[in-house]
Amino acid sequence: MRFIDGHRPTSDLTYDDVFLVPGRSSVASRFDVDLTTADGTGATVPVVAANMTAVAGRRMAETLARRGALTVLPQDVAPEAVAEIVSWIKSRHPVWDTPLVLRTGDAVADALNLLPKRAHGTVVVVDDGGRPVGTVDEAACSGVDRFTRLADVLDGSPVMLPLGTAPREIFETLGGRGVALGLDDDGRLAGLLTALGAIRAGIYTPTLDSHGRLRTAAAIGINGDVPTKAKALLEAGVDVLVVDTAHGHQDKMIEALKAVRAVVRDSGLSVPIAAGNVVTAEGVRDLAEAGADVIKVGVGPGAMCTTRMMTGVGRPQFSSVLECAAAGRDHGVAIWADGGVRFPRDVALALAAGAASVMIGSWLAGTYESPGDLLRDESGRAYKESFGMASKRAVSARTRGDGDFDRARKSLFEEGISSSKQLLDPGRPGVEDVLDGICSGVRSACTYAGARSLAELHERAVVGIQTTAGFTEGTPHGL
Repeated sequence: MRFIDGHRPTSDLTYDDVFLVPGRSSVASRFDVDLTTADGTGATVPVVAANMTAVAGRRMAETLARRGALTVLPQDVAPEAVAEIVSWIKSRHPVWDTPLVLRTGDAVADALNLLPKRAHGTVVVVDDGGRPVGTVDEAACSGVDRFTRLADVLDGSPVMLPLGTAPREIFETLGGRGVALGLDDDGRLAGLLTALGAIRAGIYTPTLDSHGRLRTAAAIGINGDVPTKAKALLEAGVDVLVVDTAHGHQDKMIEALKAVRAVVRDSGLSVPIAAGNVVTAEGVRDLAEAGADVIKVGVGPGAMCTTRMMTGVGRPQFSSVLECAAAGRDHGVAIWADGGVRFPRDVALALAAGAASVMIGSWLAGTYESPGDLLRDESGRAYKESFGMASKRAVSARTRGDGDFDRARKSLFEEGISSSKQLLDPGRPGVEDVLDGICSGVRSACTYAGARSLAELHERAVVGIQTTAGFTEGTPHGL
C-alpha cells in the first residue's frame, strides 16, 4: 500500500480519514477475487466475529464458518460448555443449515418463539422418527390462536431432497423461492436450505478442519490457570486459540502467551494462537516473540468501548493497522484489525492496510444469529441488546464467582457500554446478509485496485487522505 502523494501522513488516521484510489485493472469480475486469508486459520473470507457475549455463540459460529468466516467464543464461557458448543458446531452440516424443529402437537406460540433464532424463517415439523411432515413459517402463524396445534397450520408438501444434492440443483428445484429439506439415507431431517442459501453455497467455501468439519476459535483470558484452560480448549477441539485482554502489551499477557504456546507445542497439534490487543510495532514484536501467530490490533475503536473517553488511551485504527501489519510482516505474523468498522469500506481499507482479517463485534450483534433474544422497541422495531466486554454488565458476569466485596470493587471500574440496542436491518436481518454486503464491498474494492487476492490488494492499494466533507460527499444523500 502507498499514499497517493507518496508521503506518509504526520498524524494518525481513522478509516473515515482515508479512501482507496481506483487504478488500472484487468479483473473483470468480483468472482475472480480470492478472499482467502493468510492467517493460518483456514478461513476463506477475512471476517472474524469478536469474542463478545452478545455476538459470539453457537449459531453465529456455525453460520459464519459455513460461509468461510470464523467466530471466537468468549473467554467467559466455562471450558465444559465450550466443549459442548464446539462438539455441536462440528456436528453441523457444511452446506445445509440447521433447521428449527418442532412436533405436530406443539403450539403456534412455540413456533413464533423459535422463528427469530434463524434467518431462514421456517420451522420444520417432524414425527417421532425425525422424518419431516411439513413446515411452518410466520405467515402460517398469523391470524390464528397462539395455542393452535402446528398440525393444523403446517404446509404438508415441503420440497425434500437428499443431502448430496448440488446447490444449483436445489435452487432450480425451488424455482428461486421457499425452502428445501435435506434428508439422510433413512429419510430423517438433516438440514434445510433456502433458495438464497443455495446460491450462497455455490459462492462461499466453508471454513473446515482436516476432517471436513466446521472450524471455530475460543478466547482465553490472561488471569487464572491459563495452561489448564488452554489444554481444556484444545481437548474440546477448538481450532484457534485467542489469548485476549484489552491491554495486550503487558508482562502478564506475555507470560500467558508463552504458557499457551508451550501447551500447544506439547499437544503436538497445529493450532494457531492469536493474541492482543496492541496498536504499535513494539507490541507486535513482543507478542510475536512470545509465540503468537496472529496479533489483534485495536484499542478503543469498538462501538461498545469507552476506553478512549475514560482514559485517553488508544490510537486511530487505520494507522494502528498500517504500522502493526508492517511489523507483522517483519516478524512473520498476521494481523487481525479488531474494531472500528461500520461499513464494508472500512473492512476493505483495513485489508488494504495489511490486515489478514477483520474482527467485527456490534455490527453482528443485531442479527438473528447473535445469542440474545429478539426484542422490540416502542415502535415495533426488532433489536437485540449489545454490551462491551469491559462494561459493568460483562464484569459482573465474569466475576460472579468472586466474593461480594471483590465484585463490588471491580464493578466500580467500567470501560464499556452496558446496554445498547442493535436494530435489525429489515432488509438484512441475518448475519449472512451482513457478510454478503462485506464480501461484495471487498471484492469490488479489489477489482478497482486490480487485485485478485487480498495480498494483491495490499500490494496495489493506493490510499488518499480526505476531509470530513470528503467523507460526507461519499455517503448516500436524499430520501
